[in-house]
Amino acid sequence: MSGLVIRGGRVVDPESGIDAVAEIALLDGKIAAVGTGLGEAERVIDATGLVVAPGFIDLHAHGQSIPADRMQAFDGVTTTLDLEAGVMPVASWYRRQAEQGRILNYGASTNWAFARIGAMVGINEESSLEAFGRAMRDPRWMDNIASDGEQAGIIARIAQGLDEGGIGIGILNAYAPGAGVQELTAVCQLAAAQGVPTFTHIAYMSRIDPKSAVEAYIRLIGYAGATGAHMHICHFNSSSKTDVERCAELVMKAQAQGLPITVEAYPYGTGSTVLAAAFFSDPEFETRNGTGYDSVQRVADGRRFRDRQELLAAQAEEPSTLVLWHILDTENNEQHRRMLDLSVLYPGGAIASDAMPWSLPDATTYTGDTWPLPEDATSHPRSAGTFTRFLRHWVRERQAVSLLDGIAKCTLIPAEILAASTPAMRDKGRLRRGADADIVVFDFETLTDRAEFTAMNRPAEGVKHLLVNGQAVISDGVMEVAARPGQPVRRPVASGA
Repeated sequence: MSGLVIRGGRVVDPESGIDAVAEIALLDGKIAAVGTGLGEAERVIDATGLVVAPGFIDLHAHGQSIPADRMQAFDGVTTTLDLEAGVMPVASWYRRQAEQGRILNYGASTNWAFARIGAMVGINEESSLEAFGRAMRDPRWMDNIASDGEQAGIIARIAQGLDEGGIGIGILNAYAPGAGVQELTAVCQLAAAQGVPTFTHIAYMSRIDPKSAVEAYIRLIGYAGATGAHMHICHFNSSSKTDVERCAELVMKAQAQGLPITVEAYPYGTGSTVLAAAFFSDPEFETRNGTGYDSVQRVADGRRFRDRQELLAAQAEEPSTLVLWHILDTENNEQHRRMLDLSVLYPGGAIASDAMPWSLPDATTYTGDTWPLPEDATSHPRSAGTFTRFLRHWVRERQAVSLLDGIAKCTLIPAEILAASTPAMRDKGRLRRGADADIVVFDFETLTDRAEFTAMNRPAEGVKHLLVNGQAVISDGVMEVAARPGQPVRRPVASGA
């Protein structure tokens, strides 16, 4: 007798290629069997008419809190990882997550930006959105080439984070565009030596030279070729902007030559970041990006900036404030829709949300236990509906990819990006005996995102059951508010770390 059997559902597993009605038996947090006629169980989930798939794996989620977990649970996510930015110190971050308990499986890389902040300006705060904003008041870590001593300090801090179990190296290059090639080469050499990926927000995102997105991709490809490091490109869509076709061609040719490069994208034309990001204060912002200052919108109150002077003043006063950056007008511009398609449907690319923390009108981060979220909590619609939006729009409505291939972009592909370096990921993103019982059961015909820019905190609909390590987080479409089954996803920790 198994602990739980999911019966009668359409089982979709990209690893095996199964897309058929079958049963799944779960026991002790693992999948015990997949097939038919699996016998009696203590508990049965009737999945008739529903899809049963591996829980979605988000490689790029900055929320990392109970409210963020709950919103992502309704988006079908069972594992949420902060890899583009990462954390520092790594050991204490994992300890805090375990102490408070998490709903979803969680993990993080080690944070290159905070290594720079510590080594170059002597600020050694634990990484957070607020600490990041405060550090931006001293631009030396953003603008300056590191000295030999500073570079050694950066590398030492990153290496310690890897020893503490960090899942690779998060490189927020666009936030410190002054970093030199020698330093970044050393960072990539460390990644290659440790056998871990780097997760990179490319240095430049402009559509024109110098310092164009194309230049940034050429550098990234060069790092992969010269050091052997696995270079993962974060938010391929917002990094490439309106030059995505040329950028995609470069990446595809590099991959064809065997270079270890992977990509991810989210299904929105609007990005989000902190107001103090260096690219907003570029004197040639409008020319280089093809957007006006009114494309930058404060999340808390919806205000769009009028001009450079207003934006610079706000940067000085509220550097860690979250803003939206409206880059692609996918509602009204067919060419922009095609550009987003190139990113989202990139062959072998993962879907990843870049989910932002939830904040309140006073710009503080919300980490409370209220459910549903407070009515005035804001973030970005992608924090609530990335995976459901992708499956609804590109898979069900447009049939741009099959359900099996669409599920792969949400499960197996992100798991495989991490499998070589992080043993815990080898049993996620698939439905087979011995795999982790991280499972989403959803109604494919009604699955949809509901969050909009005028109502960001609407949970997605269509997820009927969500199991994390075999425990119910969502049952019959209702959140199990006391559930805390999330477990750490972490690389093996060095002795003494």
